[in-house]
Amino acid sequence: MDILACPMCKGDLELSVDEEDEKEIVTGSLYCSKCSERYPIVDRIPNLLPPDQRS
Repeated sequence: MDILACPMCKGDLELSVDEEDEKEIVTGSLYCSKCSERYPIVDRIPNLLPPDQRS
C-alpha cells in the first residue's frame, strides 16, 4: 500500500476490504480522499484506470 497512489491526483489510497481469503483481498476498493475517487478491487485485481476509461 505504501507505493500505491491515486492515478488521477497522486494522493494516498485507503484500502476497504469486502472479502478476503488467507493470502489476498478478493473484493473491495481503494479510495482517494484527496479527489474522492474510488477504485474497485474485483477478483483480486485493483482497477486503477481513470473513471472514464473503465468498462
